[in-house]
Order: sequence, then C-alpha cells, then structure tokens
Amino acid sequence: MRPQHIIERKRDGRALSTSEMESFVSGIVDGRWADYQISALVMAMFINGLTRAEQTSITRAMLESGTIMDLSDIDAPKADKHSTGGVGDKTSLLVAPIAAACGLAVPMISGRALGHTGGTLDKLESIAGYNVKLSFPKIKAVIRACGFALAGQTRSIAPADGKLYALRDATATVPYIPLIVASIMSKKLAEGLDALTLDVKTGKGAFIKSLPESKKLAHALCETGRKFGVNTGALVTDMSEPLGKFVGNSLEVFECVSILRGESDSQMDQTLALSIELTSTMLVQCGVASSLADGRKLSKNALNSGEAVERFRKNVELQGGDPRICDDPTRLLKTRTVSGAISAKASGYISGIDAYAVGSAVCYVGGGRVKAEDKIDHSVGFESRLKVGDRVDAGETLGIVHCRSRSQAAAVSEKLHAAYKISGEKPRISKLVRARI
Repeated sequence: MRPQHIIERKRDGRALSTSEMESFVSGIVDGRWADYQISALVMAMFINGLTRAEQTSITRAMLESGTIMDLSDIDAPKADKHSTGGVGDKTSLLVAPIAAACGLAVPMISGRALGHTGGTLDKLESIAGYNVKLSFPKIKAVIRACGFALAGQTRSIAPADGKLYALRDATATVPYIPLIVASIMSKKLAEGLDALTLDVKTGKGAFIKSLPESKKLAHALCETGRKFGVNTGALVTDMSEPLGKFVGNSLEVFECVSILRGESDSQMDQTLALSIELTSTMLVQCGVASSLADGRKLSKNALNSGEAVERFRKNVELQGGDPRICDDPTRLLKTRTVSGAISAKASGYISGIDAYAVGSAVCYVGGGRVKAEDKIDHSVGFESRLKVGDRVDAGETLGIVHCRSRSQAAAVSEKLHAAYKISGEKPRISKLVRARI
C-alpha cells in the first residue's frame, strides 16, 4: 500500500482502515516509510483527528509489531504503574518494591527524560553500575528473584514507538490524546499484564495542562486497556508544583531510598503519599487488597517492616548496581556540585511553584534532555525547601539549585525565583489526587 495514498486519505479527513494503519506501522518498522512521510501522516492525524476505531487500530498495530512478554509461568498477579510524566515524579522507584513486597510481580518498562520532565531510567543510572538494558529472559529472572524489574524498552517491544515518538517530538505533535494513548499502551500492553495503574498528570508541569483534558486522556487510556483485556485504572494527579523534595536524577533516588529506609522528612510527604495511593490501587486491581484502605495498610506495612527496602536492595544488586546505597543513601551524592540558594524576595505564603519552570531550569543545567541524544548529568538538580501553602519570610531559602558552576547557578537563578509566587493570604492547596478513573 503506497504511503502517498494513506497520507492523502487522512489529509482529506477520511478515517484509515485497519489494513492502512497496519501498513503505516509496518512501514515505520521496516523502513519503507521515509521520515518525511511519517511526519506528514502524523501531522494529518493531529489536524484532522483519529476516531476511536483508528486509535484502537494504531495501538494494536504498534503492539503487534513487536514481542508481547509471556509471564504466565510466574505465579503472581502481574501489574505495572505508568506516569504520563512530571517534575520530581520519582514514584516508580517506590511503587515497584512496595508492590513486590505485597506479592505482585512488576515488569516495569520505563522511559528516559525528554524536555522538562524526568525519566525513570536516567534516575536508575545514577546508581553506580545499574543496568537498565535487560533482555526478556533477564527481566523474568530478576522478577523471580525480587518481585520486580526496572528496564528500558527493548527493540522488540513496540518497535514503531521509538521512531514515531521522536518524529512527533520534532514536529510538535506530542500533545494529542489518541497518539499518546497508542504510545503508552502499545508498550504497557506488551508486558503481559493483569492490571495497569496509570498516573495521569495535570497542571503546569504536565504535558496535558487542564484537568478536563487530563481526565479525557485518563478515560481514553483506561478504555483502551480494557479493550485489550487488562484491568486498567487511572489517578489524575496534581503537577502544578514539583512532586516531593528533589528534582534531578541522583537527588530523586536519594529521596526514594530515604523514604524506603523510613528517614523521610516533611518535604518528601507528597512522594510517599502518592506512591502509597498508586500501590494500593494496584493491589485492589489485582485482588490482593479488598479496598483502598486495605491496600494502604498493606503498603505501609511493607515499608515499615523493611521488606520494601530489602526488595529494592536485591533489585539493585541483581541489575548490577551498588546495593550499599540502601545502607548509606549519601553515596548517591558524592559527586561535587556547586550550590546556589534561591531566597524569598518578600514575606507571606507560597501560593504557587511553577513546576514547568523548575523542570526547565534543571534541564538547562544538564539534568534533562532537549534532544533525545543529549547526555544527562545525574548529579545536578533542585532541592525544594518549602511547598505551596508554607509561610515564608523575606530572605528565607525557598530552594537550592545544585549544578556544576557558579555561572550555571546564576543563569537559572532568575527563572527559579520567578517560579515562586508569594501572597499575603494562605492559598487553597490542590488535592494531590484530583480524580480517579
């Protein structure tokens, strides 16, 4: 089937058939479609839209273009969690070991940072020696040993997605719900899951900014999961301010290991609370917990007993990392950086922290990627000392940027100052979980 014919049909606003969508996806994988042809069709999809049937057919074609993992010989409910991307969003590093400690098998295929949002794989690679490039047999072996594996997408899992996403990013067609659904679900459905819990972000630091659109995305993701036989649920969660205390790869791992060790402080409460909510949802979906309250109790028991941190320690060891970070999390912070304080210019209450501005600042100093091929500096980042609703005095430290030079700190200082809004009245604080779908 000629690419020009398929592009022409969508250019003119007509729906593509299943066979046409399959021809498009197979053409991406085997190279029959040139980049400019793929980009042309994606732009036509973005402008003229996809029907529900087209959304399902492109998801199925992307899924079936690669390998679907068979975990049927692992005697435990198979579940995963996926986030649509945020600033300081490090919950995967907590959800996986807590869920595993509660009896789930978690084959977590994760992604890398791009733009202002972080990536789980980059966080993990800030652990010395940690290997995220696992074969399917290795993923199964790690799951058998500790209950979860944290790995990157292999070439055999939804192979069309990597090329398609890169071209969507280059052509400003990322924020379109049917293509977001196809990208996420083609990878997650390839994991052979019984249940999937989605964390759909909303607010300034999210890809989808408005709550109604975020709910729309959550519904579309859940509907697609159910069509493919996977028990799928979603939490729509607030991303108007950075999540938790730290933004930046090794700093975020430090936060998670501190929480696993029971050594968290109040600035980490959001990270812990959201991780518990996501894990308890997974446990209910898999029938391990009878209610969310029961799931929360099981999750907290896994943390308080030390079982979750021991699962994490075992995973780090199995995937080639240094397990001593579980005894001394400061090992993650050994690389020398320059610190610059961001101080309040007025007294009052913090009424807003622009998560997008913070994420962009961390990206600028090397903690993220502007292009997919950019290298990451795992040690740089931002430490949030105060959150929305906190009282602050003029001159008090709002946060600290950790970077490589004074000039870097100076370059992002104004951007970070501008991210903080201070008012005379205590603001109404948004709920962390805005909706359940």
